[in-house]
Amino acid sequence: MNDTQKILVTRDGLAELKKEYDDLLNKKRPEMVDRLAAARSQGDLAENSEYTSAKQDLSFIDGRIAELEAVLHDAKVVSYHSKSKVDVGCKVTLHIDGKKEVFTIVGEWEADPMQKKISHSSPIGKALIGRKVGEKVEVQAPVGKVLYKILSIE
Repeated sequence: MNDTQKILVTRDGLAELKKEYDDLLNKKRPEMVDRLAAARSQGDLAENSEYTSAKQDLSFIDGRIAELEAVLHDAKVVSYHSKSKVDVGCKVTLHIDGKKEVFTIVGEWEADPMQKKISHSSPIGKALIGRKVGEKVEVQAPVGKVLYKILSIE
């Protein structure tokens, strides 16, 4: 697999994905298997809503485990070294509509807009990658075009 197919993650992001995987595999899945066995022992499966629910929940957990295994297999940890241009793993301070906002550029699997972690493949992430301090970037947003000025990169 070449680097264009790798899934970019920061060191912290990889640790979070591994933690979720471990929790699902070693805690939640065994609990769900026990729940399914208990529901199965209650008799007629055709009318047993607890059995159906537990089966669906187990299927969801198994799907997420498989998804995380694929991500962890293809993950490439990025280390941010340069402070001269925006790249995955950096914190960038932007001037937006008279306010300063600090965002961390992360891989797609780590993105969390509520925590100001934006993906390198999001519209704003794409616009910022490779840019330098002092540059202005215009991004098309649902509310219209937004102008960002890069104040600092760390």
